[in-house]
Amino acid sequence: MEPRNFDGDADRPRSAGAKQTGRVLVIGPYLRVRAGSADAQSESHILRDAQARLDEAAGLARAIDLVVADAIITPINQIRPATYIGKGKVEEMAGLIKSLDVELVVMDCALAPIQQRNLEKELQAKVLDRTGLILEIFGRRAKTKEGSLQVELAHLNYQRSRLVRSWTHLERQRGGFGFMGGPGETQIEADRRLIQERISKLEGDLKKVQATRRLHRAGRERVPYRVVALVGYTNAGKSTLFNRLTRADVQAADMLFATLDPTLRALTLPHGGKAMLSDTVGFISNLPTQLVAAFRATLEEVLEADVILHVRDISHDDAEAQQSDVDAVLRQLGINPDDSGRIIEVWNKIDRYDAEQREELLNIAARRPEDHPAMLVSAVSGEGVDALLAAIEERLASKRTTLDLSVDAADGAGISWLHRNAEVLAKELHDGRFDMTVRVDETKRDIVVNRFDAVPRVA
Repeated sequence: MEPRNFDGDADRPRSAGAKQTGRVLVIGPYLRVRAGSADAQSESHILRDAQARLDEAAGLARAIDLVVADAIITPINQIRPATYIGKGKVEEMAGLIKSLDVELVVMDCALAPIQQRNLEKELQAKVLDRTGLILEIFGRRAKTKEGSLQVELAHLNYQRSRLVRSWTHLERQRGGFGFMGGPGETQIEADRRLIQERISKLEGDLKKVQATRRLHRAGRERVPYRVVALVGYTNAGKSTLFNRLTRADVQAADMLFATLDPTLRALTLPHGGKAMLSDTVGFISNLPTQLVAAFRATLEEVLEADVILHVRDISHDDAEAQQSDVDAVLRQLGINPDDSGRIIEVWNKIDRYDAEQREELLNIAARRPEDHPAMLVSAVSGEGVDALLAAIEERLASKRTTLDLSVDAADGAGISWLHRNAEVLAKELHDGRFDMTVRVDETKRDIVVNRFDAVPRVA
């Protein structure tokens, strides 16, 4: 059903039918932004189109196979402490829920526990906010042990806050032992304690995961492979581009959060060099803080990456707002999104444009500053991928030093060390010596210079 605007006074058709499992009503309770307000005036604040926000929320619901009976926008002037939306709109929503015979209401906002409880009481239906919905999706998509740990940790932190005055049966008290007297602990206290114990265990398990990842990264550092990480808004085409670049078969689908678990594959560069390409979970607007914290172990691949590809769905109506959301998450991780020496912006899905629109897009990209270029690609057709690979290789090379040296052919240990710790660009045997050109990280430059009398290559 097409989303409709619901401002409290419009007549609407009532379409009751047979009850289906998972029928849901998606509500977009979006604040009106008045002209001249701080939000409207802020240069860093990119207003997201309300219809696009609602479409995204409906897409999130469909991502876990819910049947969206209706999706409506309900503009509000202020957030009500008790129910988020006003009393009159709550009553009208209750009537709509009854007529549509839905079981679940998704509110595209962050609800306080008391707001969620009051809405469930007034609407007589289960209510899920944006954070809860994203957690449900992550719970279904996590396949690896690490992903499952991260999702469960985030979900328990979310659930812990929902125990406050959420269910009256949790207020019952449990008695003490024998003659020791005292009322004992309430059920809600017991549940909080059990949740906290489980959270502590999960945090310990994730620390072990982080330690294992550090060992893996240390192993990769001993081999001259650099890391390139894909980041971007969910459904921007990261996994499709990942498959195109590495010839892998990571799940790629036209849905939100199609890929959740991180994946690493070897990436072959134009001149035969190698790098590791990492595909990570997609970002989204209003990404729950606890999810960013829980997935920090996964996102450490981004933190350690030499080059970050920010993949954008340039054909999306909200492409600018999506870029702003990704930049905000990168800042949360301690990464400067304006670091042109590390981040390459990739404009994906240009295959959706005709020739004239594509030419206009190329002109826009050409007018960007030289230190902030945009690479236009189609992960589906492969257009622009060769140029992107060349840009990745150039960016990686700029972080390394090229050296010329000569090694005695009998020095097998030295030659082996160079192959393990440097990228060998050329190697020729002359008069019992190997004349070699290698590329090394700055951290190993002095070692190579001192041990092999290497000299920087003259451009």
